[in-house]
Amino acid sequence: MLPLSGFRVVDIGTVLVAPYASQWLADMGADVIKVEPPGGDQTRFTGPASEPGMATMFLGLNRNKRSMVLDIASPPGRTALEALIATADVFMHNIRPQKLAKLGIDSDTLRGRYPRLICAEVQGFSANGRYSGRPAYDDIIQGMSGTVDLINRQSGAMRYAPMALADKTCGLVAAMAILAALNGRAGTGMGSRVEIPMYETMVSFNMVENFGEAYFKREQAAMGYSRTLSRSRGPFKTQTDFISFMPYTDRQWRALFDHVGQQHLSSDPRFATMAARTRNIDILYGELANILKNRTGEEWLAFAETADIPAGPIQSLNDLLDDPHLDDAGYFIENPGPGLVRYPGVPISFDGDQPPVRPAPRLGEHTSQILIELGLPTTLIDELTAAVAPEDQPQRGGAAG
Repeated sequence: MLPLSGFRVVDIGTVLVAPYASQWLADMGADVIKVEPPGGDQTRFTGPASEPGMATMFLGLNRNKRSMVLDIASPPGRTALEALIATADVFMHNIRPQKLAKLGIDSDTLRGRYPRLICAEVQGFSANGRYSGRPAYDDIIQGMSGTVDLINRQSGAMRYAPMALADKTCGLVAAMAILAALNGRAGTGMGSRVEIPMYETMVSFNMVENFGEAYFKREQAAMGYSRTLSRSRGPFKTQTDFISFMPYTDRQWRALFDHVGQQHLSSDPRFATMAARTRNIDILYGELANILKNRTGEEWLAFAETADIPAGPIQSLNDLLDDPHLDDAGYFIENPGPGLVRYPGVPISFDGDQPPVRPAPRLGEHTSQILIELGLPTTLIDELTAAVAPEDQPQRGGAAG
């Protein structure tokens, strides 16, 4: 029994942020029902695939879920969706509320009908500000929230992070907020509307270590954490390769300076304390780069282990597939999914056991099963299942177009 066993989550969200949040809930045991339109979520066609409608982006966001196809713009589809929501603990989406209001499935309407329901909305911007209702994707939020500015200040290049950073961060926060709402309902018996605005969430995320002098309301406040913004931060080049090497405490820096016979740097007023090192981080990292280039990466990693200094190799994505620690931990799962021989596992564990992994579902794989569970009339079930055109049904074999 996983912690969320017995809870039902209905997710009509699309693409990345909401599906990523609901995947975490599914990993922890919730019965997550992914409601898709007849053509399927766009991510079913994003990336390589071993069969149509099962592209890698979809696989990475929808393990441990059930898929149900409904045209929620049609009266029969809305009837089935309402019956499904009536059995749910959580209804979640990343669709602009004004669109759902036209269909009568906005949060205010649903909570009036189902007082225990938790309605979770991932939006681009808070409903309380002037940007409310604007469309937003990961790139837009990275640009507006200061993420691009931080990358530019550190690297000199106006770039986005090479991942869907805002979507994944906000998805994690959404999962956390939903868990908090479920805990609150356990005490009050009442559901709630949970809004997760991506813009404000990423501003909060970026400001943790970067708010700086803005705390003191100074004019032209110096913002940004000097250590992470230092252009000398690394990774560091050794005689043979690049490594991550990060002395941080007074003891760790002294151990390094003693090891290389440069004890005078330990007492240098620029480096003797945490506050001094923070002020002079560019100079300090320059010294570190000069030290590390004189020995091999293997030698430095061995020294770091004996001196208890955080360090590690620079690994490619492909290297991770053969990482011995991940192999020890059984992280990658052998799974008879669609064309798969390997599946990323769930990183968390409960009482020493990692949650199991079920492959992401084919489009509409569980539609009939769920409709029967809801006890809907056979005529309605037949109408809903027939509404999915044959060409939309998942086929085995072949390659993505």
